[in-house]
Amino acid sequence: MKLNPRDANAFFARPDPSVAGLLIFGEDTMRVAMKRQEVIGNITGPGAEEEMRLARIPGAELRKEPAMLLDAVKAQGFFPGPRAVLVEEASDGLSKTIQAALDDWQDGDAQIVVTAGQLTAKSALRKVFESSRKAMSAALYNDPMGQAEIEAELGRAGLKEVPREAVAALEELARSLTPGDFRQTLEKIALYKLDDAQPLTPEEVDLMAPASIEAEMDEIFHVLAEGRTTDIAPVMQRLTAQGVAPVTLLIMGARHFRTLFALASAPGGPAQGIGRLRPPIFGPRRDRMLRQAQGWRVARLEEALELFMDTDLALRSAGQKAPAMALVERAFVRLAFLARR
Repeated sequence: MKLNPRDANAFFARPDPSVAGLLIFGEDTMRVAMKRQEVIGNITGPGAEEEMRLARIPGAELRKEPAMLLDAVKAQGFFPGPRAVLVEEASDGLSKTIQAALDDWQDGDAQIVVTAGQLTAKSALRKVFESSRKAMSAALYNDPMGQAEIEAELGRAGLKEVPREAVAALEELARSLTPGDFRQTLEKIALYKLDDAQPLTPEEVDLMAPASIEAEMDEIFHVLAEGRTTDIAPVMQRLTAQGVAPVTLLIMGARHFRTLFALASAPGGPAQGIGRLRPPIFGPRRDRMLRQAQGWRVARLEEALELFMDTDLALRSAGQKAPAMALVERAFVRLAFLARR
């Protein structure tokens, strides 16, 4: 059986003991690891490792010795309680071995949890689980975390009674981080707020949020679009110190201003155009982009895009001898002045 995202999260939280096996797969290994940890913890309960009620089998070892899986599924431990067998980093080459274990599974046997990377729709391993009445398959996609997942992570970190404004800041943060990074950030926030009776604030969320080069690049483009000429040099110094290439700045900057052009030239105006953007923009960034588009005329945005193109051509010119970052910074100053005209 194939689980949709909502049903998968419900199963991870309350695994059905009558299900013989579960396949968790996806491109993001951290996301897969987190869900695997959650479901196994809910299958076996606390103390499974110490009581030897959890068997771990690497996929490479199972390929060498296929009988390991069925032996682990049927083995009876010294301690009572539910048992699980984890097969990590599985591939299509293990489909027959896992199929045999599922076919032989009976009530009271250890439940089988299999993890894998990205699998195609024609994957033999996926077909084993999706065509079985005893097993389930859950695909994990690189989508932003949903509200239920964020609430679960807040509870896991021990953060209770979080004000609505701080929750909104956390939801915005979750859209830009992987689940693993978001969990680590929540743990850092929980430590920061330890023995602090004051409610969590959006400013504290921003303070604890991990810094990134992408965030710095976003900031320089906001600076340009808002005409803040005095802020260009400090942000450019940080980007240069982080090793960002001049061409990368031009490519990403042109993308930002093409989005503004699409909003400003939308038939119903920027407010309607922003709702049709794909991929969509959420939260404070959406409001900021909308304000920027409303402050630019279409003709000025055309000039800005031409300036990006001319600077890019100048950087790639064989006869160019001026420092590349200096050329980009000069173009950025001209862009910021365009926003003020």
